[in-house]
Amino acid sequence: MKNLKMKNNPSFVFFGTPYVARDTLDILDARGYRPTLVITAPDAPRGRGLTLTPSEVKGWAEAHDVPVLTPSAIDADAIEAIRAYGCAYAIVVAYGKILPQALLDVFPLGVLNIHYSLLPKYRGASPVEAALLNGDHETGVSIQRMIYELDAGDILAQESTMIGPSETTVDLRKRLIEIGGNALVSALPHFISGTITPTPQDPAQATRCRKIKKEDGFITLGRDDESNWRKFRAYAQWPRTSFEAERNGSRFRVTIVSAHFADRRFIPDTIKPAGKNEMKYEEFSRSGAKVI
Repeated sequence: MKNLKMKNNPSFVFFGTPYVARDTLDILDARGYRPTLVITAPDAPRGRGLTLTPSEVKGWAEAHDVPVLTPSAIDADAIEAIRAYGCAYAIVVAYGKILPQALLDVFPLGVLNIHYSLLPKYRGASPVEAALLNGDHETGVSIQRMIYELDAGDILAQESTMIGPSETTVDLRKRLIEIGGNALVSALPHFISGTITPTPQDPAQATRCRKIKKEDGFITLGRDDESNWRKFRAYAQWPRTSFEAERNGSRFRVTIVSAHFADRRFIPDTIKPAGKNEMKYEEFSRSGAKVI
């Protein structure tokens, strides 16, 4: 069944870089949609040794014998290299680069994107984190047809889901990847056949979310507990939540590893002082360190 479905499915290019895209590829492939070509970011230095390491998506492509390109920029040469594969459409999941109009025009059927919010809400780079930061009780996934405007394309499918009261970005994103992959697979036959009815976004309802910076995870303990709890959940993957402390005249950063929210108070459970092992927050409080 899988081979027959692949044979009847027009060829497509997949653009993506991190594990979010890799896990989506697993869902697509399991349902008979394997890309003809994968485009991902160039190998990048990682770890303490700064060893050049391929992206998760490149690793997937190589393991599945799918041709992969890693252009540093989507310039004329990259566009021509992609055009040479003659694919009918493209799918974009967390690629990390803006696709120029000249590239969008390469694909006769268009380019689809999975966005992890209920568009037009939270257009931009951090929709999962934004939902948690704003205390939303519901979020979801949108399948949009890309245009050369940030997350503004027509909606082909949407799926909503409730956010758990203690759910972090790690937990929520994992669920959204599965929801998004399944929604995409369900929409693809109708998209390919031209029988799907796109829904234009209302620009008046659009909101935006920005790229997260490392310093966004810094908090002041004992001040605005509700906001601190939301930040802890939103930044659980990166950049993590941290505060500053002092001991014997020396200041240092402390990362919050686990925490809970009770009686409207944000309570750290496990923390990791810079250069030290993880420890209980109560133990840290008795150590003579002063939270700043």
